[in-house]
Amino acid sequence: MGYSENDLHAAVEAGVIDSGTAKKLAEFLARHKPGATSGSVPIPKFDVAHLLWYAGALIVIGAMGLFSTLAYSQMGGSALTITAIVYAAAFTLAGYNLWHKRDLKTPGGLLITIAVSMAPLAVYGIQEELGWWGKFGKPGTVQDFYTWIKGSWVFMEIAAVAAGVVALRFYRFPFIVSVIAVALWFMSMDIVPWIAGDAKPSWELKRQVSVWFGLAVLAVAWIVDYRGRGADFAFWLHLFGLMAFWGGITATSSSNEFGKAMYCLLNVGLLLLAVILMRRAYAVFGAFGISAYLSHLADVVFKNSLLFPFALSIIGVGVIAAGLLYHRKQEAIGKWLTANLPEAILRLRPAHAR
Repeated sequence: MGYSENDLHAAVEAGVIDSGTAKKLAEFLARHKPGATSGSVPIPKFDVAHLLWYAGALIVIGAMGLFSTLAYSQMGGSALTITAIVYAAAFTLAGYNLWHKRDLKTPGGLLITIAVSMAPLAVYGIQEELGWWGKFGKPGTVQDFYTWIKGSWVFMEIAAVAAGVVALRFYRFPFIVSVIAVALWFMSMDIVPWIAGDAKPSWELKRQVSVWFGLAVLAVAWIVDYRGRGADFAFWLHLFGLMAFWGGITATSSSNEFGKAMYCLLNVGLLLLAVILMRRAYAVFGAFGISAYLSHLADVVFKNSLLFPFALSIIGVGVIAAGLLYHRKQEAIGKWLTANLPEAILRLRPAHAR
């Protein structure tokens, strides 16, 4: 939450604080503004400059990986690795200069994030040059890393996670966690062949690994929230952990209505977690899950029922009414939760929501 000098003047005029207090408060805020210390974490903003910075970073990351062509891979393993290392070194140097010398934390952090994203490319080049693809063989071109699930990608994902962790040690920039989270999400799929010892494991094993891997990532996200201070470093872990966990649960082939009803209750639980933990991602996945269950009811259970659409409409109106009630009582509900929930649960909220 930001404050301006106009806000302080307005508070003085309204008699909330005196002019002396306003002056002291202004001096205090000036000393503690973002960037006042070398270790401060940049506050996310949404303006033209930040939009251009993030867009540029995503374009570079996509150009070096997602949109690389077959011709790019035909450079050869050593050339790929050298290219990735040169890119990483150049972006690290530029990021260091912006972060430390010019006090531009956001563009500097984005350049460091680009450098981290070069790790999988460098490892791909090493594996290509030395033929270290493991027992599952070469999985394809660089671009296939973002397309196909293959056991041989695991080494690239480990490198991305390791590079991200090292970068976070020196640069407390939350967007770096996005590279780690995506790598972990990919790993939740690519690690299955190693567990099964088979290049083509069963669908059920893939689903189970996705569920448990997602839970593990969510546990790490909760730990980060518990220990977090300032910026939201756990957002991306929550998002991709939910993708793996919720995706695996949704892919369950339950043939009875009881199992499907339990799935719906699980998604209701995600909505409750969204309120308790102040994490919107849980609400999004919970809403998708509930919608999927209602679609099942409409297509199968009440396929020929004339009253079902009307009953569902009433439920929808009730949900909207509940949302309006929550909006009106949001502050009171927040205070009640703060007063009644265990401290360990409250600490799992993101730092800005405590």
